[in-house]
Amino acid sequence: MSYLDKVVERRDAVKAEMDAVLEAVAAENRTDLTAEETEKVDALVAESRSLDEKITKLAAQAEADKRAAEARSAVAEVAMPKASVTITREARTYTPESGNSFVKDAFAAQFNSDFNAQERLARHMREESIERRDVTTANFEGLVVPQYLVDLAAPLARAGRPFLDFAVTKRALPASGMTLNISRMTTGTSTAVQVTQNDAVSETDSDDTLLTVNVRTIAGQQDLSRQSIERGTGIDTFVVADLIRSWHTTLDAQCLNGAGTAGTIKGLRSSGGNAVAFTTTAPTAALLYPKLADAVQQIQSNVFTNPSHWIMHPRRLAFLAAAVDSTGRPLVVPTANTPMNATATGAGVFGYGNSGYTLLGLPIIVDGNVGTTYGTTTTTEDEIYLVDANEMHLWEQPGSPFALRFDATGAGNLTIKTVVYGFAAFTAERYPKAASIISGQGLIAPTF
Repeated sequence: MSYLDKVVERRDAVKAEMDAVLEAVAAENRTDLTAEETEKVDALVAESRSLDEKITKLAAQAEADKRAAEARSAVAEVAMPKASVTITREARTYTPESGNSFVKDAFAAQFNSDFNAQERLARHMREESIERRDVTTANFEGLVVPQYLVDLAAPLARAGRPFLDFAVTKRALPASGMTLNISRMTTGTSTAVQVTQNDAVSETDSDDTLLTVNVRTIAGQQDLSRQSIERGTGIDTFVVADLIRSWHTTLDAQCLNGAGTAGTIKGLRSSGGNAVAFTTTAPTAALLYPKLADAVQQIQSNVFTNPSHWIMHPRRLAFLAAAVDSTGRPLVVPTANTPMNATATGAGVFGYGNSGYTLLGLPIIVDGNVGTTYGTTTTTEDEIYLVDANEMHLWEQPGSPFALRFDATGAGNLTIKTVVYGFAAFTAERYPKAASIISGQGLIAPTF
């Protein structure tokens, strides 16, 4: 069964559910729906409209694919005699070596109705649906950015998303809706010893509260001249790749530092984790070490779970690595040297992201998106976060940032607007105390 068939099948099921609700109302000779029925019908209507849009787009794409296939077949029959051919490897449509420009084709397809560009984009979308497997082209409102453009992001000077790549639990964002709702139990049940036979056993009514997680939009744009797209070499790739890098960096920074207001994500430090104060005015690794142990025990004592990762700014790991004992020996050393009395251990030079080092047995994630301007007097403080990755929840729309849109808003100036956007949601509030936040004047900018 094709994806289009599945969508049509779901559309029929939605209609059947809606008919069942309305028939039940009619059978009871009612003219008004209950609040519950109204909510259900509204949800079904919204889903029905969304499915109708998908069916329209998929049907149009299928028809375009059919016409393209017929055209290719006709040309092949005229130009080439039939022969036995075995394809061992077929290159993807858009690669650095292909000579095809994704941005130029997207522009030509939209503004010039270029059939060849449309055919290459259609082939690219089919390749993406096969490559991603669990996500089809119907999930994408625009065009899927080729993977090699995303891969180009790594070497350039963006902080990236180390926290999100290594220390969170990832899920796909639902296809619709701008909020996610999670039930949190605030009053639990109870058990107790039954003192005497036939006595009433312990009973406590449970209660919960709703945790609402907002879906947020992160987007960026760049105006490009038509000349740069049509005549430029590599300019389109450079711009799109940088927008993609910026998108991921912004998302990571929001999940760490966002306040949850004015359209921002409510990040880790705003979610009410265990507060651990490091207030000394003469900080050393030796004075910091007990605070690290406190951060661990607070998570274990408050939510009875185990932390999994340290998150810190590169300068904070360097501060630890620079620490020495009374005889000048380093306190952070590679495990290959079989260290004694080491504060932390690792496997050589510490790296960005997953540093390769551990502290109290837990991996250290180095993230440049950790703020360095905190504090009330010095305003040069960073923070150290200890988290249970199972309680750091991230939802991203599959493929995000996945779309490019071209708007001829500057047509009179030969200007084309390039937009990259995507949707995401994050929460650390399911169990806020599953994270510890070490802060204070002891974390001022270190000197070396």
